[in-house]
Amino acid sequence: MPIVYLVIPCYNEEAVLPETIKQLIHKLDAMIAKGLVDQQSRILFVDDGSKDKTWEMIRRSHEENKQIIGVKLAHNRGHQNALLAGLMTAMEYADCAISLDADLQDDIEVLDQFVEKFQDGCDVVYGVRNKRDTDSAFKRGTAQGFYKLMKILGVDVVYNHADYRLMSKRALEALSEYKETNLFLRGIIPLIGYRSDYVYYDRHERFAGESKYPLKKMISFALDGISSFSVKPLKIISNLGIFISILSIAGLLYALISYLTNQTVAGWTAIVASIWLLGGLQMLCIGVVGGYIGKVYNEVKARPRFRIEEFLKK
Repeated sequence: MPIVYLVIPCYNEEAVLPETIKQLIHKLDAMIAKGLVDQQSRILFVDDGSKDKTWEMIRRSHEENKQIIGVKLAHNRGHQNALLAGLMTAMEYADCAISLDADLQDDIEVLDQFVEKFQDGCDVVYGVRNKRDTDSAFKRGTAQGFYKLMKILGVDVVYNHADYRLMSKRALEALSEYKETNLFLRGIIPLIGYRSDYVYYDRHERFAGESKYPLKKMISFALDGISSFSVKPLKIISNLGIFISILSIAGLLYALISYLTNQTVAGWTAIVASIWLLGGLQMLCIGVVGGYIGKVYNEVKARPRFRIEEFLKK
């Protein structure tokens, strides 16, 4: 029987944590009783620098039940880095790790299927949503648009998959070799290779608390994913520059012919419109290039992606 670690990143989750801990303990006990996982399996919570009582609740739960263990990061590093910290910790003790969110939206009843596919020889098992009925029309449309855009840009991501997945010890060791600071695990993990499969599930409404991914963060996350895994935006800028250059030459020839044939007229509107259009395009292109340069800047500094302040061991 495999030793399985459930890895749950947390940031200000005091509202939902008691119910999450209760349900996960019940589910882990059921899996142990079923003979599906080893008794040394654990539930690992990662506190990403929470400002509420999240860590105190994790500590208290650990004292009451040794199945609960915890990692406290020295300061807030974001969901992806917190998740990575948990996975790298689990790698040292577990045969496989399953990552999921703390808000009870991921259906824990399919955890058995994850482990069964691992026992069948899969190193990575992706949790994929059957549908997005619980999302608003806006969020559903933007999410689907994001996945389609990533595909167009050549990024290999699993459609309707977030961070609900199982990774074997071998896959985790491979993940540890990816050293980039700008983390986008949904794009990195498919690059690992190895045998993979899918588990389909229905996502629930959030049990309590507020979403940690408002629109602003979702847009930032999407832009990070695109710029971390695709240089096509830079190629688009190059092609756009060539296209505008051709148009400029055509416009110059037209202006020259008009001048030679004495057909010139006042064109204040056209001139102003073209100046604003080209100026806007230039600023946009500079911004895109600057985004890539900023990522290079962060990478070459090679700062630690996370720092563990405290570890409540099993």
